Amino acid sequence: MVNTILIMAGVLMALGILLALLRFIKGPDVTDRTIAFDVMTVASISVIALIAHFAGRIIYLDVALVYGLLSFLSVVVIGRYIERGL
Repeated sequence: MVNTILIMAGVLMALGILLALLRFIKGPDVTDRTIAFDVMTVASISVIALIAHFAGRIIYLDVALVYGLLSFLSVVVIGRYIERGL
């Protein structure tokens, strides 16, 4: 039962990544693309956590943590660039 729910969550996260990718490509503004990029990274971190659960490898959670920190820093840098304060 739990594995079925986790598989459904993974499918929904993949759908969210695809929709965010569409917004990233189509987005008329830099802020739309930045938000879509952030959504894709958060969803992909969740997918990495699901893979860690199914594979039984805890080390993948460290990868997700580092990826989350890099994602946060990149969004901050893009935000500074949008404000022209970089």
